[in-house]
Amino acid sequence: MIDAAQSIVAFTGAGISTESGIPDFRSPGGMWSRLKPITYGEFVASEEARLEDWRRRFVMNEDFARARPNAGHLALASLLAAGRDIRIITQNIDGLHTRSGFPADRLIELHGNSTYGRCLDCETRMELAAVRAAIDDTGASPRCPVCGGLVKAAVVSFGEAMPREGMNRAVEWSRRADLFMVIGSSLVVQPAATLPVIARQGGAELAIVNRDPTPLDGEADLLLRGSIGAIFERIGASG
Repeated sequence: MIDAAQSIVAFTGAGISTESGIPDFRSPGGMWSRLKPITYGEFVASEEARLEDWRRRFVMNEDFARARPNAGHLALASLLAAGRDIRIITQNIDGLHTRSGFPADRLIELHGNSTYGRCLDCETRMELAAVRAAIDDTGASPRCPVCGGLVKAAVVSFGEAMPREGMNRAVEWSRRADLFMVIGSSLVVQPAATLPVIARQGGAELAIVNRDPTPLDGEADLLLRGSIGAIFERIGASG
């Protein structure tokens, strides 16, 4: 299917990163089963919520920093390096696709990226080291050095609108694909879970590689269960 495809989209979820040691937040035992998520509204309204959100982010990003791209991440990057027309749409916020060498202009991080902060007003980027230093120095949540606005991790929080530009690009990429690969996503988080449906309506073949069943398994042209790294290691070696 990869050999025959002219335009490939890989849609990745938590399952590709669990094999790098990053926990799936939504699964039993994951973070959201142990801690109540801090919503966007709570973050904006409460200094206490902001400080707790940043405390969690620092812990989370220590896990991200220790993780390394696995064979699944590396195989997708190797397909691009081999000259294939491939793009990635990811639900993950860990930055592992970037660290695998995949270029930003072919990557959409639908839910953002937890490895840096961003001003909610002017969108100025703020590195985590600067965020931590600001909190340590003042005891208060960080403010934008440009406009003074609130700085939040550059992720889509519960209750926060999805970035329209990123979602519009993801829809366009999905419509143009002739192979759409779902890799490690349960396909239950909306609106991202509509993307394989859009690709299918546009005529794409659909391959699903996931540990557990998904709502679209019956629509797939190819359904693979097992280790994502092992499956894509073979693809990378043969590609």
